[in-house]
Amino acid sequence: MSYTLIARALIVAGAMSLGAASAQAEEVAGYVKDLYHGWAHVRYEVDAKEQEKGYQDLKGQADQTVDAHPEDPNAWIWKGVITSTYAGAKGGLKALSLVKEARDCFEKAMSIDANAFGGSAYTSLGALYYQVPGWPLSFGDDREAGKLLRKGLAINPDGIDANFFYGDYLREQGDLKQAKLYLEKALQATPRPDRQVADTGRRGEVQALLKKMQ
Repeated sequence: MSYTLIARALIVAGAMSLGAASAQAEEVAGYVKDLYHGWAHVRYEVDAKEQEKGYQDLKGQADQTVDAHPEDPNAWIWKGVITSTYAGAKGGLKALSLVKEARDCFEKAMSIDANAFGGSAYTSLGALYYQVPGWPLSFGDDREAGKLLRKGLAINPDGIDANFFYGDYLREQGDLKQAKLYLEKALQATPRPDRQVADTGRRGEVQALLKKMQ
């Protein structure tokens, strides 16, 4: 069972077009921004050896945030992102409970507003479904992953994350031709306001994946 992909992938929330991003920049609460800026810092600016502790601290912050703002779907999305990435850094069987907790966070966000944060709950949950082990160890399911990822793309067809994850999913399925198209589209996504660290890191991941596929 590999949690390397989870650690790499789950920036996921915030995949959106420029128009949606501009609108959302005014709507997202400061406590949500604290979570996604903190996540990007740990993921892309902290040494790999220190990341597990960084995610652990962020998860505590995310727990407090959803306790204080239980009706904010963006808070639940970012708790899910942080929890799943923490699982990736932790690895092994101990990470399985964290992955399930992340799934529950994304499902909670969708129950409040499925379109929140540019459909990121769909994209994030889809990423989990194709990256985690299947039954009996966990809930991984490639077919369900495809459905969720396509829903995320339908909401945000030009988003960097929505295209990245669907491209990576297609690569995992062996459809390299289509995977390349979506990954290249991810590179063409308009930069997101206030997300420079995440965008730079994501583009690096896309480029590395394309190079690997050559």
